Order: sequence, then C-alpha cells, then structure tokens
Amino acid sequence: MIPAAQSPLVVEDLDVRIGPVDVVRDLNLAVGRGEFWGLLGPNGVGKTTLLKTFAGVFEPERGGISLDGKRMDERRRRDIARRLGMLPQHTHYAFDATCLETALVGRHPHIKPWARESRADHERARDALADLEMLELAGRSCMDLSGGESRRLALATLLVQDPQVMLLDEPTNHLDPANQVTILNVLHRQVVEARKSAVMALHEVNLATCYCSHVLLLYGNGEWDAGPTDELLTAENLSRLYRCRVRLIDDGRQRVFAVAGGFDRQTR
Repeated sequence: MIPAAQSPLVVEDLDVRIGPVDVVRDLNLAVGRGEFWGLLGPNGVGKTTLLKTFAGVFEPERGGISLDGKRMDERRRRDIARRLGMLPQHTHYAFDATCLETALVGRHPHIKPWARESRADHERARDALADLEMLELAGRSCMDLSGGESRRLALATLLVQDPQVMLLDEPTNHLDPANQVTILNVLHRQVVEARKSAVMALHEVNLATCYCSHVLLLYGNGEWDAGPTDELLTAENLSRLYRCRVRLIDDGRQRVFAVAGGFDRQTR
C-alpha cells in the first residue's frame, strides 16, 4: 500500500457509529493515487454512512480524516469540493435544467462567486456526457430521464467537478450490464490514467474483482478488513461477509464468485 504521506485520503483511528450499529472501529486506511477501492458489505452494515464520513458530512465518534495532508475538519467545504467529490446512492433533481446545464454544476466549486462557466467548462461538460454516451441528451431536461440516465448524468456532473478523490455510493444502481461496464470503464480510466483515487460501495462482488485494486470489507459490529483485492476476495472471506456460502469459479481467464445456494441440484 502507498505510504500515508503520499495518499490523498488518509483515515486514522476512526470509529463510526450510526444508531445502534458500529460501522467501523479503529479504522486506519490510506487511499493512494491510482488506487480504486471497493467497499463491500451486507445491507445495513453502514457503507453509505462510512462514505459520508470520508466526505466530512458525517462526524465520527473518534479519529480523523486527512485530505491532501490536511485534516478534513480544518478545511472549508468549498476547498473540500475542489479536491473531493461524492456520488450519492440516489439521484434526485429538484429543478428543471438541461443535462448540459446540470453537468456544469460540477464546475461551481472552481468558479468565483457570480462568475459564469467558461468555454473550457462547457467543453469539459460535453466531454463528460460523451464519455457516458449521453451527449445526444445534452439538451434534454434532467426531469425527463430514466433512472439509469439520471444515474449517468450524476456521474457526469462528478467528472466535470474533476476531484482528485471520488467517493461513489453504488454507482451501478439502476444500470443494465452494458451501462455498468461503460461507467466503470470511465471511472477506471480516471483512476489509472489521471492518477485519481476512488472508493466505491457496491454489491456486485464480481465487478470489484474486475475493477478494484483494493477492497475494504465491513463485516458488521465494527469489524473490517482492508487490502489488495486478489488477497482479500476469497470464498472464505465472502462467505463470512455475506453470511451465506460463496464459492469461487476460476476458468483460468477470470475468477467469479457465486452464491452456492441452499440445496443440492442433484437431489431435485
């Protein structure tokens, strides 16, 4: 793992709790440049809460988070927004605007008060829409989109924001397999080619094996494990994580995990 001093996002001695749920206890983590982290765990374990804590929105019970070497709680929100962006789990648009206008909202942390978006900002927004195969929808109202289109527009807005650290809460929600691959390819290029950092909560374990360099596993009751994907994503760990029997299928080209099920097919 990259040393903490060289990592844009560093978590130290973190305790996070929501209601009666211990999300993590004594979490120490350094997310380096060029690292794509997958955040995995069963429903209700606190993945969204942890991402919000990483973003400085939710206050931990103990410990601290540093962004580019400075404590998050010592930075202004506008300063944070220039460096860190978050894609929430659910996408809702309260005001009518075109898809291009909506994507341009991502530039607001970088624009002086009362200033307007530049031509370069508009080009960045159009490029983001094109990357997510939405450029033909640039003039459509954000209120007239399907769930999957809304999801891709929210991601385009994050790309236009251009943060060094991306926190992604189930970005593949409402997307068919082809669009899942499209957006994860875009995100992977951002991480690998632009040397950004990403933490992504998701349920699709096999997508994590394809795209994530590292994983953070939340077992419940504050227990966690973190490290390289190839080391931690095992049938044993996943069976413990999801509290059901998971088996590994390896054909020499790809490693796939599958729920073993509760019956023996040969007895049916």
